[in-house]
Amino acid sequence: MKIHEYQAREIFKRYGLSVPGHILCHTVDEVKEAMKNIDHLVVIKAQVLAGGRGKAGGVKLAKTKEAAVQAAEQILGMDIKGYTVEKVIVADAVDIEHEYYVGLVNDRNTKTVTLMVSAEGGVEIEEVAKNSPEKIHKISIDPQTGLLDFQARNIGMKLFGNIKLARQAAKIFRKLYQIYIETDSTLAEINPLVLTPSKELLAIDGKMNFDDNALFRHPEILALREVDEDEQKEIDAREKGLSYIRLNGNIGCMVNGAGLAMATMDMIKLYGGSPANFLDIGGSSNPRKVVDAMDILLSDKNVRAVMINIFGGITRGDDVARGLKEALKTIQTNIPIVVRLSGTNADEGLALLKETGLTTVSTMSEAAQKAIELSRQENQY
Repeated sequence: MKIHEYQAREIFKRYGLSVPGHILCHTVDEVKEAMKNIDHLVVIKAQVLAGGRGKAGGVKLAKTKEAAVQAAEQILGMDIKGYTVEKVIVADAVDIEHEYYVGLVNDRNTKTVTLMVSAEGGVEIEEVAKNSPEKIHKISIDPQTGLLDFQARNIGMKLFGNIKLARQAAKIFRKLYQIYIETDSTLAEINPLVLTPSKELLAIDGKMNFDDNALFRHPEILALREVDEDEQKEIDAREKGLSYIRLNGNIGCMVNGAGLAMATMDMIKLYGGSPANFLDIGGSSNPRKVVDAMDILLSDKNVRAVMINIFGGITRGDDVARGLKEALKTIQTNIPIVVRLSGTNADEGLALLKETGLTTVSTMSEAAQKAIELSRQENQY
């Protein structure tokens, strides 16, 4: 689960991090009202669940009330990476001497929370990692001890080379780690953490993601959720007993079992294709699941072919076939569907599918190659 910058700012403030003031506004009139009592430089910042707002024109300095209103008129309603800007913050501007990056993430390689810092702040950290990885300093945090004072100071020295600033930064790092742990975050970053001419460190932008599986422990965080279309599909799928995650490819995948789903996506990539999703119908032999899965797959406008890869154990091939037949009665589509069934009752399932006209194959590699081939046919839509 992701939250907006203004929400992250509020969480930061609750934990004692220094954050400039801001006012949330949903309309130009609300910006006018907010500016009535402000006579200093402000920043109008779009609030969307996507990065790159500055490059897209969603962050503008305003020296006057008129300029702030004009900026809000330009930003509200604009599109940033597929998100329509529906709200902005009027934030106090800060005199900046230098910008830094600070972030905490789950590191699967070290099986720890990793603290990352860089003197290249205010830009997307992925670009820094790609082009100048030597500019990123990292430390793996032992979950039994947490982030210790000396560790925080040491990485602060690498960042600033100044003991006074390192001590100030160490307090920020430890508070951010406390936030990360206590809120069950998967990402907590300050970008940028800025140094002012008076040598004060301020968090002027924040980003936080949370572990969906832990949200039951944090109703106050769950209440902040703003669900987009893709996220709503994932929630609906979960309620129907399906595991679904949308990706950026064009080949829809329906598989039983997480391991087989991963192998299927790898197979598609191996042959030059791109999976549109991860979708695991699980081990149940309920035809209804197949109907629901097909409905989710075909609702994705990017899908150009569907690859169904079922290895029957608990899941029976004939039940999958019945679910497919039922789905095709209610969902009108000309998107090609490739089916590979093996294992329990696979022969019975394939016999049921003969009358549907679906493409059936014997192996997973055949299924992947056929799905890719069909996805590239331009005249099928």
